[in-house]
Amino acid sequence: MNTYLLIKTLHILSSVLLVGTGFGSAFYMFFVNRSRNLEAQVVVARLVVLADWIFTTPAVIIQPVSGILMAHMAGWPLDSGWLGFSILLYLLAGICWLPVVWLQIRMRKIAELAYANGSALPDLYWTYARYWERLGYPAFIAMLGVYFLMVNKPSF
Repeated sequence: MNTYLLIKTLHILSSVLLVGTGFGSAFYMFFVNRSRNLEAQVVVARLVVLADWIFTTPAVIIQPVSGILMAHMAGWPLDSGWLGFSILLYLLAGICWLPVVWLQIRMRKIAELAYANGSALPDLYWTYARYWERLGYPAFIAMLGVYFLMVNKPSF
C-alpha cells in the first residue's frame, strides 16, 4: 500500500470517528436532558466527556494533519475551491466544538454535584445545556458540508 492511500485511510477513519462520536454523544446528551433523570444525566455526561477525550480529540488532530499531507502529496493548494471551503467549514465546526467541550465538562460536574447532594439540577446546568445544543447544530451542519466537499470535490 502506498503512503497516500495509508494516509487517506487514516483520514477517512478519523472523520468517521469524529462525526460519529459527535453525533452519538449529541444524541444521547440531547435525549437524556429531556428525560430529566438525574442519575442517567450523570452517567451520560461522564461518558460524553470520556468519548470526547478518547475518540473526538485525537480525530480532531488527525483530520487536518492527514488532510494537509494528502493535499500536499496531490499538489492541491489549501486555499483552492472545495479544499479551501472545507477547511473554513472545519474551522467553523472547531470554533463551535471548543466551547461545547468546556460546557460538557461543566455540565458533568454540575450533574455529579447535584446527584451527590440529592438536589435538582440548578438553572446554570440548563443554561449550559441550551448553549451546548445551539453550538452543536452549526458544528454538525459544517461537518456534513465537509463530508460533502471531501467526497464530491466540486469545482467552484
